[in-house]
Amino acid sequence: MRRLNLPSPVLAAPMAGGPSTPALVQAVADAGSLAFVPAGYRTAEDLAGDLRQVRSGTGELGVNLFVPDPVPADREAVARYRAVIAAEVESLGASLGPERWEDDDDWDAKVDLLCQDPVPWVSFTFGLPSASVVRRLRGAGSRMLLTVTDVDEARAAAELDPDGLVVQSAAAGGHRGTFDQRRTPGHDDLADLVAAVTSVVVLPVVAAGGLAEPAAVRRVLEAGAEAVSVGTALLLADEAGTRPTHRAALADPGSTTTTMRAYTGRVARGIRTAFSDRYESAAPAAYPAVHHLTSPLRRWAAANDDRDHLHLWAGTGFRSARRGPASEVLARLAP
Repeated sequence: MRRLNLPSPVLAAPMAGGPSTPALVQAVADAGSLAFVPAGYRTAEDLAGDLRQVRSGTGELGVNLFVPDPVPADREAVARYRAVIAAEVESLGASLGPERWEDDDDWDAKVDLLCQDPVPWVSFTFGLPSASVVRRLRGAGSRMLLTVTDVDEARAAAELDPDGLVVQSAAAGGHRGTFDQRRTPGHDDLADLVAAVTSVVVLPVVAAGGLAEPAAVRRVLEAGAEAVSVGTALLLADEAGTRPTHRAALADPGSTTTTMRAYTGRVARGIRTAFSDRYESAAPAAYPAVHHLTSPLRRWAAANDDRDHLHLWAGTGFRSARRGPASEVLARLAP
């Protein structure tokens, strides 16, 4: 089997929307590991600025891209969901976002940027890039990781001959990287999922999902992973951009996690909230249309310290997250 030859077996996952700051990427590099700059929710111009900032301190980095969904959102389903949540949002003094049906997350411009100004690593989630995109980025000198959530996705990803796979389980915080967002993803144990994937594809694997204790890291490495990717474990790190409301929820002994579509339309794991409990059953599989619909509400919740209406992404290992420098978090998890 090929090897990734990573600087450390414990990598920092890309956490879009704020937690993965340039300072966190730099801190991870200073600790002798690798972090990924999240390109999701950023324009290509924003990403270029992030890369300039990170590169001022390190050249050891990756970029994570969201693969656009080619299937249009069900507009009637999104309209029904808007009607269901509108009264509560209005009662808060918050608002809902406008209808936004076309959004490829600035995909072409980001790919062009990374071809013109390449980084050592590029990872993908929410689907597979085209073979031509893989060729272009490989020609620019980047190595590639494709995110998969089951054996069938791993087989499909292997056909693109990436450098490796990120195998993500249901224990992971934030969005699941399933190719088909309308499918309810499985709940396989991460170690079992790694073993199943490595039995059918001859590619190195980075394991992701619920890894916040050294014993959990050792278990997936023994199952066949070459490295692990941790996100939730770093949410309380000094360098992370995690919002104060989110930090408080992570430390709350009453918090529990579940999977939900209520905030964005795509299955994600986060801390249960009043909003997710009330509206999960009504939420359609319609990312990013639902993401844009609830975005103003979530900004309002963050500004008003209202955890009941804020998305609080977290994996199952959130209780093991520790405050302190990112370097200490990574050192604690290293096998």
